[in-house]
Amino acid sequence: MKPEELTEDDWRERLSADQYRVLRESATEPPFSGALLKEKRPGTYCCAGCGQRLFEADTKFDSGTGWPSFFQPAQPEAIGQHRDHSMGMERIEVHCGRCRGHLGHLFPDGPEPTGLRFCINSLALQFEPET
Repeated sequence: MKPEELTEDDWRERLSADQYRVLRESATEPPFSGALLKEKRPGTYCCAGCGQRLFEADTKFDSGTGWPSFFQPAQPEAIGQHRDHSMGMERIEVHCGRCRGHLGHLFPDGPEPTGLRFCINSLALQFEPET
C-alpha cells in the first residue's frame, strides 16, 4: 500500500506509539533521548514511516541541541517544508516528501556548505548502515 493510501489506523499499526506521536501528530522527542543522536557509522537515514531516503551520514553533525542534525537532505524532493507558528514562534517544519510524516524543523544556523540545520527527531528516522 502506498503511504498516501494509508489511514490513520494503518499508521498506528505500522508505527510504535512514540513514532506515531512524532510522525503523525508532530510531537517532539525530548532532547538527548534519541537512539540515533550519537550514531556515527557511515550509512543512510530513512523515514521511519515509509522508508524514503532522507539524509546521508556524511551530512550529519553535532549541533549540541540534543537532536540529530544534518546540513542537507539526500535529495531536495526527499524533504518538504512549511511554516510552523506553534509554540509562540515562527519556524520551518520539515516533513518526509513521500508520506508527509513530521521529521523536525529547519534552522539557518548550520555549518557550511549550506548554513542549514535540519533538526530531526530520532523517532522519525531509521538508520541503514553502509555494508
